[in-house]
Amino acid sequence: MSSTVSPRLPASPRGDASSGRRPAGGCPSGPPRARGGSGRSGSRTLRLAALAAGAAVLLFWWLDSPTASFATPAGTLTSAGELAGLVASVAVCAQVLLVARVPWFERAVGLDRLVSWHRSLGTTFVLLLASHVVLLVWGQGLATHAGPWSSFWALFDVMPDMLTALVGGLGFVVVALTSARALRRLLSYEAWYLVHLGTYVCVYLTFGHQVHGGTHLASSPVARDVWWAMYLATAASVVLWRVLLPFGRQLTGLARVERVVPEADGVTSVWLRGRSVARLGAVAGQFVVVRFLARGHLASAHPYSVSSVPEGGRLRLTIGALGDHSSAAARLRPGTRVLLEGPYGRFTADRARHHGVLLVGGGVGVGPVRALAEELWRRGHDVVVLHRARSAATLALAGELGTAPGLRYVALVGRRAELGHDPLAAGSILAAVPDVARRDVFVCGPPAMCDAVSRAVRSLGVPRSAVHHDELSF
Repeated sequence: MSSTVSPRLPASPRGDASSGRRPAGGCPSGPPRARGGSGRSGSRTLRLAALAAGAAVLLFWWLDSPTASFATPAGTLTSAGELAGLVASVAVCAQVLLVARVPWFERAVGLDRLVSWHRSLGTTFVLLLASHVVLLVWGQGLATHAGPWSSFWALFDVMPDMLTALVGGLGFVVVALTSARALRRLLSYEAWYLVHLGTYVCVYLTFGHQVHGGTHLASSPVARDVWWAMYLATAASVVLWRVLLPFGRQLTGLARVERVVPEADGVTSVWLRGRSVARLGAVAGQFVVVRFLARGHLASAHPYSVSSVPEGGRLRLTIGALGDHSSAAARLRPGTRVLLEGPYGRFTADRARHHGVLLVGGGVGVGPVRALAEELWRRGHDVVVLHRARSAATLALAGELGTAPGLRYVALVGRRAELGHDPLAAGSILAAVPDVARRDVFVCGPPAMCDAVSRAVRSLGVPRSAVHHDELSF
C-alpha cells in the first residue's frame, strides 16, 4: 500500500522529529552517489594474497623436502601430512585475521563477506588438520608396521609438544562442531561466543608443536622466524583492532541508553546517546557491536543494526528477542553505559546504482531496511519496501514505513501455509513490483530468506551486481 500523507519519521526520545527530519526545503538531500569498485578490487586482492601465501608454503615445503622422503610410501604419506599441517597453520592465521576487525579488510569486501569466508575457511582448516593427523599416523604405521592406535601414540615419542597439540587440536574440533548449523541452534549466543574465544587458546597450544615438532620449521631458522612473525602479526591485529582501539575510543565519553521502546512482539528499540555515538560516524544500514555495561550483558558483545538515520549524537538499535542477551535488552534502564565498536557493514545507500530501489526486510531485518529506506528517500530514489512478517503482531516499525510520501510500503503478513503461497517467490515479487528488473534490490533478514529473495530477483532479470544482502547471522 502506498501513502500520500505527510512524512512521519520516528520521534526522538524527547518526542520531537529531530532524529529523522527531512532536509531543509522539503527536498531530498541530493542525487544518489554511485557505488565504487573497491569491494570487487578488494575481494580480488585478498584472494590473490591467500593464493600467494598458499603457493609460498607449497614452494617452501617442496624445496625443503629431501628427495629421499618420497622414495617410500611411508615417506610420501609423512611428507604429505607435514604439508597439510603447514597449510593448516597458515589457514588458521587467515581465519583469525578475517574477523579481527582490520578496517582495510572490512572496507574492501564488507564484514558480512569476511564472516562468510571465515566460516568456509574454518571447514577447510578442520579438514586439513584431520588430514595432517591421519597422514602422519598412516606414514608412521607403514614405517613401523604397527597398527593405527600404536602408531598414533608413537608420534608422542618422536615429536615435541604433542600433548599440548592434541589438546589444542581437540579444541579446534569442538569449535568447529559448535559452528555447525544444527548444533548452533541449540546454543545461546553467549555460550557460542565463549566457545569461540577458546580458539585463541587452541592456537597458542598448537604453536609450540609447529615450531619445535615440524620437520621443516625445526630445521630452518629463517622459516621459524617467518612463522613467529606471522603469528605475532596476527595476534597484534587482534589485540589492536578488537581490544585496544575499541576501548580506547570509549575513554573520552561512553554512550548511554536514553530510552527503551517496545516496537512489536519480541522487538525492542534502544535509543543511545553520547559523544562516542557521534564519533562512530555510522550510516543507515550499518551495524555496531554493542556491550551494555549492566548485569547479564557484560560477558559478551553483540552486533545490532542501526534502524534510523543517526543524527545529533543519537542512535537507534532495533533488537529482536533471539537469545538471552537480546531478550534482556527490553529490560535495560535509561542511563546504562554502553561500549560501542564499529560501524561495520556495506549495506548502505552508496551501493545503489539505479534510481529505483526495492528493499526487502524479514523479521527484525526491517531495522536496517527502515534506516536505509529513509536515507534513500532523502537522496531522491524511488523506494519500495516489502516487509515480511509471520503475524501483524510482529510487524515492527510498520507505522514509520507506511506513512512517508514517495515510499511505497507493502506488508507481507502470514505464514506460507496460511497464505497458500510464498509472498517472496518470484511471481509474487513481480506482481508487487513490476519494474523490479530496473531496480537495485536490498535484502535483510534470516539467511534462508536472503538466499530465496536473491534467487527470485535474479530470475526476474536483476543483475547480480544490483542485489545486496545483509544476513542476520553475524
